[in-house]
Amino acid sequence: MFLRVLILAAFIMSAVTPIEAAEQSIGDTGRRIISTPTATPHRKKKSRKKRSPSASPVRVKKKTVSPSPSQEEENSPSPSPSETASLPTPAPSGAVAPTSAVSPSPSQMPAPQKSVLPQNEGLGAPNVTLSREAITNFESYPPKVQKLLTSALELTTRNLDYKYGSADPANGGMDCSGFVYYVLNQNGVAPYVPDDSKDQYIWLRSAGTFEPVVSGKDDSFELKELKPGDLLFWSGTYSIERDPPITHAMIYLGREKKTGARVMVGATDGRTYQGQQRFGVSVFEFKITQTENSEAHEGRERPRFIGYGHIPGLNE
Repeated sequence: MFLRVLILAAFIMSAVTPIEAAEQSIGDTGRRIISTPTATPHRKKKSRKKRSPSASPVRVKKKTVSPSPSQEEENSPSPSPSETASLPTPAPSGAVAPTSAVSPSPSQMPAPQKSVLPQNEGLGAPNVTLSREAITNFESYPPKVQKLLTSALELTTRNLDYKYGSADPANGGMDCSGFVYYVLNQNGVAPYVPDDSKDQYIWLRSAGTFEPVVSGKDDSFELKELKPGDLLFWSGTYSIERDPPITHAMIYLGREKKTGARVMVGATDGRTYQGQQRFGVSVFEFKITQTENSEAHEGRERPRFIGYGHIPGLNE
């Protein structure tokens, strides 16, 4: 009996031991499975690798395109008072603000354009004119001379500039020989009148009516044949290569009643009347000793009076 009990107990123990071992093996396997982190798809999505510190597109856009109010204030200069005053007032929500013109600051204002005025505007004194009555014995001049000088004096009332190369007052000015050419042709004093001072000199010199003046004095006897309407000639008023070297011509008027001084009329760029320089078509004092020291004559040789010539048939 006792032997049967021992055998039964041994059989039971032998059966229990594999079960415990199996349970232990199953438990170890379960613990290994549990201890080994097998990532599920859900965990991979939430992994830290995906949450690296790289900026999202939304953040990049905010930093580069649309700065925050604090960044705008830091990077944008404050408007000046003049700019603030010119800013439009915001319109209420839903309303359309009227468009208003923004006034530019003084530094933004365009520089004023220069007006189109005579070339010598601002130089010297205003041009001068004289009436017939202001010239001594004008009424006793030959009719042709009176007509010639009257038309010449009329041009001095137009505020004409000195314009090199022009012989037409419609251009706003004339040069010296252009003035002589225009006046003489307007009065029909000759079938042909040259339009250059050198050629005008040759014209009278060839006609035998030219009177040379060598003296440098205003009271020289060489001026005793000088008559109203005569042409006056100079050299050296500007630098140019020409033969003969005549560079300037004017028309002699006579003597002014008020001062007794000899006067002439024409276009010039710096001769004087009553001690003041005039630029353009004007009346001027006729002085042999007159020296041009204006900016208009800077760098030129000293002007020299050459002589005068009678226009053929004018004093008849």
